Amino acid sequence: METMYYQPYYVDPQLELLIERIYPPRVCIDNDTFQDCTLVKVDSANKHGILLEMVQVLTDLDLVISKSYISSDGGWLMDVFHVTDQFGNKLTDESLIHYIKQALCASRKEGSSRKVRMCNTGKELLSSEHTAAEITGIDRPGLLSEIFAVLVELGCNVTAAVAWTHHKKAASIIYMEEGWNGGMIKDPKRLAHVQEQLENVVDAHNGQGETSSVKLTAPSAGQTHPERRLHQLMYANGDYEQCRCHEDSKPCKMSCTHTHVRIESCKEKGYSIINIKSRDRPKLLFDTICALTDLQYVVFHAAVSSNGTVADQEYFIRHKGGCILDSDSERKRLLQALVAAIERRVSHGLRLELCALDRVGLLSDITRVFRENGFSISTIDVGTNGKTAIGSIFITDASGHDKDVDPHILDLVLKEIGGSIAVVQGPPNWDDRASSSRANHGTKVTEVEDKPRFSLGNLLWSQLERLSTNFGSIKS
Repeated sequence: METMYYQPYYVDPQLELLIERIYPPRVCIDNDTFQDCTLVKVDSANKHGILLEMVQVLTDLDLVISKSYISSDGGWLMDVFHVTDQFGNKLTDESLIHYIKQALCASRKEGSSRKVRMCNTGKELLSSEHTAAEITGIDRPGLLSEIFAVLVELGCNVTAAVAWTHHKKAASIIYMEEGWNGGMIKDPKRLAHVQEQLENVVDAHNGQGETSSVKLTAPSAGQTHPERRLHQLMYANGDYEQCRCHEDSKPCKMSCTHTHVRIESCKEKGYSIINIKSRDRPKLLFDTICALTDLQYVVFHAAVSSNGTVADQEYFIRHKGGCILDSDSERKRLLQALVAAIERRVSHGLRLELCALDRVGLLSDITRVFRENGFSISTIDVGTNGKTAIGSIFITDASGHDKDVDPHILDLVLKEIGGSIAVVQGPPNWDDRASSSRANHGTKVTEVEDKPRFSLGNLLWSQLERLSTNFGSIKS
């Protein structure tokens, strides 16, 4: 007898909205079942992308998802997330619980217009009053510094910036406004001029066959989440093509830093089964779901957990068109995409935590000082909260390593910048569950008061306590 697989069919968007009104999502926040975590249970009508939307809500609140069980066969989903805050505590704040319920119950249209805010830092990355520049290209020392310098010369005030580098590729999203007057850049001629100048900088050192792109947009309701958009930009830039796929059945050792991906076929059930073992780190679940969703795969069942510092993810998927992975080329592309999504966020270098009084040209000055002293920026994630600029920057030496950074040169850099700075020394993106004391975990805080241009605050980085002796922590 021929096996019947899931077959997609067209559903009118208005019918989807009607179904959501008749059967709205049910969200239960359970603090009684477990002593060491809060259960977030969601029952909802199923639609493509809803799993990513739910994980995105929890991730934007900087919550830790320690386990997850997902089931969405048919037209309904039942998902369970084991959640704590970053310090391993259950969620007891009533306003936070209310927000989670409202956000998870919101329709896609309503939810997408929410302002992205990092709960612990207060950093905002999306505003309808800003112009956004999406930039991709070949990574090279000083690229960000040149971009910020050009924007200052053009009278643009950078209010937030996030950038990743991976396999010599770079992608960034920069939010800007018209100087201190604020507001979007509305004049079409001025927009075209800003874009042209940015293109000149990005293309300046391109070799034969190397491409880049610059796109200026106005944030709007329904805009893609900034970090998901970074994944899309990096993928479009081809960073996944150089990823090595560790597709084997050997167990991942506790000290293993590689990402292992295995894809199997379960033809009798019509699924492709993906098993992923990797180093646990923040936002791992979000990054994996981003890759699957953007490649048009549907997750029907999943189990996510960890063993110590090693995360274990298992997904039962089909293509949105109803097919399983049936070609070697498709399997290879998915393997590379998953490895890239997991590894491109892993920042390399020395981590600097910043908290400064915002001003026009702040990021231009900071990145210029790094460039002039031989440092490269591998990752940057800086935003504003009112008149304060906060975030993190990872720096390396010219060869891309942090171990060769001369501490005396670093001190000179800090003095030229002025203010105070928190330097996180040690492996970045490790099992960063922190205690309230950073002094015992390799953190150095440098304070310099030579220049009053801005003040860099205390470290926002600490190692979290173990959540439980029963299970480890895979972070959203």
